[in-house]
Amino acid sequence: MQKTSSTQSRKHTDNRTVKHNLLSSVIVTSLLITSFIAQAEDSSFEEAWQYVDLYKNEQGDYFKLSGRLQLDSAWNDAEQGEFNDTSWRRFRFGFKGKIGELTGALEADINLNKSFSDSYNRLTDANLSWAMDDRTKLTFLKHSAGFTMDGKTSSKKLLTPQRNNLTNNLWFTAEYFTGVSVKGKLNDGWTYNTGVFSSDDSDEIGFSDTSYFALFSVSKTLSKSSLWEQGLVSVDYVYNDTHEAGNTRDFSQVISFSSKFKSNKWHLDSDFSYGKGDLGQSDVIGFVIMPYYQQSKSIQWVSRYTYLNSKNENGVRLARYESSVTSGRGDNYQEIYAGVNWLANGHKFKIQAGVQYSTMNDKANDGGEYGGWGVNLALRTYW
Repeated sequence: MQKTSSTQSRKHTDNRTVKHNLLSSVIVTSLLITSFIAQAEDSSFEEAWQYVDLYKNEQGDYFKLSGRLQLDSAWNDAEQGEFNDTSWRRFRFGFKGKIGELTGALEADINLNKSFSDSYNRLTDANLSWAMDDRTKLTFLKHSAGFTMDGKTSSKKLLTPQRNNLTNNLWFTAEYFTGVSVKGKLNDGWTYNTGVFSSDDSDEIGFSDTSYFALFSVSKTLSKSSLWEQGLVSVDYVYNDTHEAGNTRDFSQVISFSSKFKSNKWHLDSDFSYGKGDLGQSDVIGFVIMPYYQQSKSIQWVSRYTYLNSKNENGVRLARYESSVTSGRGDNYQEIYAGVNWLANGHKFKIQAGVQYSTMNDKANDGGEYGGWGVNLALRTYW
């Protein structure tokens, strides 16, 4: 009798949790849509971003606020279980400035889901840059180390609420590392970005006895043709001196071939990447194809197909919210995504909604199998 009563109580608690999360999601959805409509109709809405400029002069020097605020509502229903949640995805706040040829940035990552006393996570940007000439910039201390298509795209400007799972597996998701990099432009549409970074896991600026990784990227802007109005192809290469205490994925080498093409309102982005595993991590290979349609200045329709395969068992991770259903790993992952973005002030204020179906095969049969649907509603704004 006690066992039955306990089971009923647990079911009642689960039902209350589901209803609470569902109610929260409905409230957030209503607020987002109402806010978007009201602000989109306000002609002065875009002018609000001018208030972040604290100082600027005719020489181009400035001092301004910087940051981003991101909110997520996620629903996942899979054969292996369910997950739904509404939470603050990111909040970052700081400053940027420029004097002559020097620019600097200092920005902190704050977790709004925790109490104020425990909300500080880490520094993200904490760096200085020197414009060596009008085509070359040197940056040192803590800054983003971007590679793969979504890995070198800021979360402020992603076309989907979450980065694709190929990037999630191969890219170093800590993103911000202490190091030095050089970015520049060459002739005939060529650009490059190269750097060396510490794999230190410090929340601030830090060089430890972990190790390092080196990054080299090169891109080429293609001439207009009968097939595209704009075209860009890129190659990223990373050599990682893997270390058990390092804040990187356990790949000794990563190489990514990505491209972006535009023809009228149609766009096609793609990424083909490979990672050579180390420290027990299997080799992983995969690709992403992301066509999207720019219906108007304010509306984008986005689709995506993602495929990953690992050489050995348990080499592939699930994506962010899928891993909240089951934390195991598998060896073959596929995802189909479709969504829409409403942009009230470009990427500076947008609402994103998407649905996906994804599967994971798990030859080891130790908790990584997955198959189910996911829905994500997101608010993204930055300044």
